[in-house]
Amino acid sequence: MGFFKAYDMRGTFGVDFGLDTVYKVGLALPKVVKGKRWLVGRDCRTTSDAVHDALVKGLSEAGAEVSDLGRCTTPMVYYFTAADGFDGSVMITASHNPPTDNGLKVSKATALPVGYANGLNEVEKLVDESRAASAEKDASQAEDRASKITDALSRYIAWQKGRIDLDSLLGLKFAVDCSNGMASIFAREMFPNAVLLNDTLDGTFPAHSPNPLKDEAREQIAKVVREKGLDCGVIFDGDADRAMFVDERGEFVQPDYLIPIVARATIGSLKFKVESEKLRGESEKSQAGKVKIIHDVRTSRGAIETLREDGFEPEMVPVGHAFAKPILRKIGALCGGELAGHYYFSEFFGCDSGLLAATRILGEIAKAKQAGKTFSEMMKPIVSRYANSGEINFKVEDKEAAIARVLAVAKTLGEETERSEIDGYRLEYREGWISIRKSNTEPYLRLLVECDTRERLDEWVECLGSAINAVAP
Repeated sequence: MGFFKAYDMRGTFGVDFGLDTVYKVGLALPKVVKGKRWLVGRDCRTTSDAVHDALVKGLSEAGAEVSDLGRCTTPMVYYFTAADGFDGSVMITASHNPPTDNGLKVSKATALPVGYANGLNEVEKLVDESRAASAEKDASQAEDRASKITDALSRYIAWQKGRIDLDSLLGLKFAVDCSNGMASIFAREMFPNAVLLNDTLDGTFPAHSPNPLKDEAREQIAKVVREKGLDCGVIFDGDADRAMFVDERGEFVQPDYLIPIVARATIGSLKFKVESEKLRGESEKSQAGKVKIIHDVRTSRGAIETLREDGFEPEMVPVGHAFAKPILRKIGALCGGELAGHYYFSEFFGCDSGLLAATRILGEIAKAKQAGKTFSEMMKPIVSRYANSGEINFKVEDKEAAIARVLAVAKTLGEETERSEIDGYRLEYREGWISIRKSNTEPYLRLLVECDTRERLDEWVECLGSAINAVAP
């Protein structure tokens, strides 16, 4: 079933899944994720209300007591799952996918993610075996089945405001693009002096794609930053679990480059000195006793080197929140991030928060401005170390064969100094590194290359790309 993915359930509504599937998922979840108290939230997609009703019907008929956050961000569901002691939760969203899509992100107690390897596989089996009646019948009674949480947004904003001195941002000129998504519900209060773009909820996403990794999604905010002479721009994805940045020139700042910035801001926050010291005592330590920071297998060597220079101990993890969050907790890491723009925080129950990441990074940009540096100048020591291809997607029929061809060609690039196989392959060389992995959410083979020079980068990308696209004789 194409609806069930490695991290969540997601697909095109009416094609990959329908309300009957959602209803059966609701019936199955309490059997797989043990516990009676469940929390449900939803984004503003045009199908989210109907999906909500079908899900709540299934959960209720399975004996769950359901509390409803209404329209909210995905990190809000994580926060209240852990803070209010729910046994399980579901966020109805397709995150950054096109408006025709929708999906379900499941967490268990303490907001630990439920992915395919630790529960969704069992849910899929129960859904396939289910002979339950249609979700259409009495689904409209979902309003009566779930109790409303009325103070959630005010509580959440108060928690976020307590994590940073917002007065420190008063001298910063910046734009915030909500992508017509769920960031719209907090943008005015959290960023009162910012230039706000697309801050009206609209599940058709009329302004641009809700995926800030797409170039076209950033064109508007880049233009506004340049025309208004702003210091930077922040753009959120559809469910506001990711935040990405453009600098004062409107140039995209690749999210993995910002992991050291997030780490500096987090450990440097006066409010968390006590918690950071506690973390130092409880976490697994290297011989030097350094605080751990997680990063995914696609992270730039420049960011990893910077983390080490700043006194942190980088820890590589597989791509995806379902893998990153448990590892962050297990090793006692302070925070971390991914190339895709997710940033994780131990103080946020080990979960990702686009809003917390945005305010932390904005605080560091404000400090740089006070010291006479622009955002791009602040980032130059990290960004300028290596030439980076960014993630390149290939659609190939036989991914395993393509990976085998890449590994064969990789032997000609030089002497391999290190290898990771925790998520695809990351091969290290003195002159650079390559990553080749299968996407967990899309039908792609993903290649990323980083080298010491642009010339070498171009050569490696051409060589490896040709290997991927080669047709077997």
